[in-house]
Amino acid sequence: MGIFLLILILVGAALALVMAVIALRAYLLLRRARATLNQRLNEEISDLARRTGEMERSLSDLDARAQQLPIRIYELQQSLSTLRVLTQALAATLRQAQRVLSYNALKTVSAGRVADLLRFRAAPGNDPRSV
Repeated sequence: MGIFLLILILVGAALALVMAVIALRAYLLLRRARATLNQRLNEEISDLARRTGEMERSLSDLDARAQQLPIRIYELQQSLSTLRVLTQALAATLRQAQRVLSYNALKTVSAGRVADLLRFRAAPGNDPRSV
């Protein structure tokens, strides 16, 4: 019976040793995972800090642009009113050009009709009634 107890103690000690090794491996894996997580978190935090700085600079740039916006809107309104005046002048000029062209077309058509009529009347010898 003493040997049986000795065998049980040795088996228990071997199991304890195996469990200690397994626990040690788990602890080392946990430490490695924690170190990796800590490193990644530090990288992400520094990346977020960099992005936040960029956003702050962008916001200050946008603020400066927004302060210039009323001036640019006024300039744009002036440009639009100038464009409106120029467009109206162009429309008036185009209407005048259309009138001139239509008058010239009428003159050309009328001159052509008059020439046709004169040719027809100037040649009475070709008319069978005059014989």
